[in-house]
Amino acid sequence: MKVTAIGADISNNDTSCSKNLIENLQNNINHLIDLGAQSAALTNVTGDDVVISAFVQDELLEKVNKGIVDILTHNSEDLGDIRGISNTPEGAGEGISYAEANIRQDRFPDALILAFDTYGGESFVGDVANSAIKAARGMDGVTDVSEEIVPGVKKIPGVGYVSDKTDDPVVVATLEDLESVGVVAGAMIGAALGNKNVYLVKRGAPSYVIPGSVILSVTAYMNGNMMDLAVPFEDRTRILRV
Repeated sequence: MKVTAIGADISNNDTSCSKNLIENLQNNINHLIDLGAQSAALTNVTGDDVVISAFVQDELLEKVNKGIVDILTHNSEDLGDIRGISNTPEGAGEGISYAEANIRQDRFPDALILAFDTYGGESFVGDVANSAIKAARGMDGVTDVSEEIVPGVKKIPGVGYVSDKTDDPVVVATLEDLESVGVVAGAMIGAALGNKNVYLVKRGAPSYVIPGSVILSVTAYMNGNMMDLAVPFEDRTRILRV
């Protein structure tokens, strides 16, 4: 089994997603269950980017990925990143973001989904995402982590090709148990925020930061249930005063 996550900018503005867009996407998620996904959800809304994620058996990965892109396409306010998808590597452009990770068969499907948004395609966003990936890799309680962001054309199973101009990456990590959520998320969030001009935001918050910055949202996707981790981590990181 895998967790798959596809992110795209399909909003009609550069800072936020409308309530209408979010509602339309959520109303279409059941289509992925019809295609065979064990569960699916609109896991992240980050600035003007959305991420749809699903837990899926390996043999259905391509079918569900195509279903996710179909939902994004049919509900888009602006095709934006959808236009960058190509059937050939040569035609690939700035497109959707993709991440997948394995889940052990004897585990409940639990995952962390990190989504990043840039206002002007800030070039260091790949380094920020890779910091989070490297932080999770090899940790106790981590089953698998998505591939690092590297230069070059990327093939998305069941969908097509996108170029390395894609600038709003998605990162996923799968977990062995619920007790690992806080530890692994803390490491990944801390690694990302350690980079310059990076801000953690709540799900659905607009990207009201000075351009030249990167924002990220973090969702715990646990056996089909979602939790926005920005809220508990905001409370946990408040400094207690004497």
